[in-house]
Amino acid sequence: MPTDFLHGLTHKVRTRRTNRQLGGVLAFVAGAVNAGGFVAVQRYTSHMTGIVSAIADDLVLGQLFLAMAGLSSLLAFVAGAAVTALLTNWARRRGMGGEFALPLMLEAGLLLVFGLLGGNLELIVDVFVPSTVLLLCFIMGLQNAVVTKISQAEIRTTHMTGVITDLGIELGRLVYWNRTREADDQHFVRANRDKLRVHGMILGLFFVGGIVGALAFKRLGFSATVPIAALLTAMALPPLLQDLRARVSASGGRAG
Repeated sequence: MPTDFLHGLTHKVRTRRTNRQLGGVLAFVAGAVNAGGFVAVQRYTSHMTGIVSAIADDLVLGQLFLAMAGLSSLLAFVAGAAVTALLTNWARRRGMGGEFALPLMLEAGLLLVFGLLGGNLELIVDVFVPSTVLLLCFIMGLQNAVVTKISQAEIRTTHMTGVITDLGIELGRLVYWNRTREADDQHFVRANRDKLRVHGMILGLFFVGGIVGALAFKRLGFSATVPIAALLTAMALPPLLQDLRARVSASGGRAG
């Protein structure tokens, strides 16, 4: 059932399969938000490599205002990742089943805020555009840290540089011509087909998410954030409701 699949993605008990499934869904979300955000504010906000390079360029060119804007985006991304760590550790200390659901629920709420800010871009452009860029960077940092923590840094969802690099390495191993077919030879080169499948899936879903997000923002405007937020809520809400019911039951037991 689709609902069972979504509910299992944020369950406290993790397997490699659920980690990868969650990574795939969030790669789709990241692609949609990143591409949709570019349609909205002409900024890509999911990868920090370009932003750090732009900061260096702007400093050399004397564009201090642009450099500070880039630094703000970088700090927003870092803050998002830090908030994920704070939320998951706070939930873990309290034995909550929704430790990984908390950041995703926050992301869903912030996406709706992004839609609200975007709907008012034309009112005060100088205020809402920078705020929207910072919000998107924060969201991307928040989300990337979720999957990074869950998968022990095996999976990333908001930037594809590492994913594509790993794909290239494994493809190189795949086509390498071994002089011997003896697998116990210390020089025998074998591709990690499992890693190929995982990174290929992440890259493909990020790309598909980018297409869907760009089309959705182009045709629906900022209301396109609603279905994305609904998807995240569908994943995050069940374990959080279970935690709430458990807390209410425990409170009732102590009161009795």
